[in-house]
Amino acid sequence: MSKQQQKELKQSVTPFAQPNIKTSIIQIINSILPFFVIWFLAYQSIAVSLWLTIPLTIAAAGFAVRIFIIFHDCAHDSFFEKKKTNQIVGTITGIITHFAFAKWKKTHAMHHATSGNLDKRGTGDIWMMTVEEYAAASRWKKITYRLYRNPFVMFGLGPFFLFLLENRFNDKTAKKSEKRNTYLINGSIAAIYALLIWVIGWQAFLIVQLPVLYVSGALGIWLFYVQHQFEDSYFENEERWNFVKAAVDGSSYYKLPKIMQWLSGNIGFHHVHHLSPRVPNYNLEKTHEQVTPLQQVTTITLWSSLQSIRFRLYDEDNKRFVNFREMKYLMKQKNHQYN
Repeated sequence: MSKQQQKELKQSVTPFAQPNIKTSIIQIINSILPFFVIWFLAYQSIAVSLWLTIPLTIAAAGFAVRIFIIFHDCAHDSFFEKKKTNQIVGTITGIITHFAFAKWKKTHAMHHATSGNLDKRGTGDIWMMTVEEYAAASRWKKITYRLYRNPFVMFGLGPFFLFLLENRFNDKTAKKSEKRNTYLINGSIAAIYALLIWVIGWQAFLIVQLPVLYVSGALGIWLFYVQHQFEDSYFENEERWNFVKAAVDGSSYYKLPKIMQWLSGNIGFHHVHHLSPRVPNYNLEKTHEQVTPLQQVTTITLWSSLQSIRFRLYDEDNKRFVNFREMKYLMKQKNHQYN
């Protein structure tokens, strides 16, 4: 794709980067209201049967993911025209989803600015090492990385690490405004938790809230993971890295069943989102359908996306993901060449 074609592609999505206040308000209503209703029904169902409670908490988790997409759009200032409105709604949805708005806005902006750049990894990303980096790493770092990339750790323990630690603290370089926003969200969550525990009891609260947090967190991590780590994904060093190619070739179109597409706020059209983060989630599908070049990106399905579970390292030489066993074979080949 030439520079002129890239410029034209970026310009072609500009008309879709306009929030519609009516659509945004409707989405807030049909996301947040059902979440609280289902949460309440899950609590009420405890007295009937836990087998009824479980599917209700899973449904509530699905709506929590949808609320997170509203939070996500507010972080990009794409859900409303006014920055202040995005900040207010983003903070409120941050309380519901347990994400620190100002902190996440900063780290996620860095993710967009460096996605697919092998020399600028580390902020707002899933930890990924190359074959060469792993081979040169210390034993302790290798063990840590193996644990991190293990699916049972990433998707099993990951949600609790995310909600209890990662989202609760700012780094030392954070501005005062960012810290205040995190304190506000943390304090609000603590107050709501205390009130609910006082009203319904800690057992009932945990029976409902823990599955909601875990399922929504696991789904969120999976979506973030699979849409950048797939077969033929784009990764380049700084001197060869290109923003448009990173957006179009380094982000997948995750083709989901309609109900899952709706609950995930169309985030499966991730290539569109990375090309233009200012396109609100409810315009992503329309952009994909009306801008022809965007339909040529890598498409993954629920079934095909499962193969990404085995991805562990990125092989720079062959531009593909490999598992640890394949890594050992590659290193043996290299050693044989040099000897």
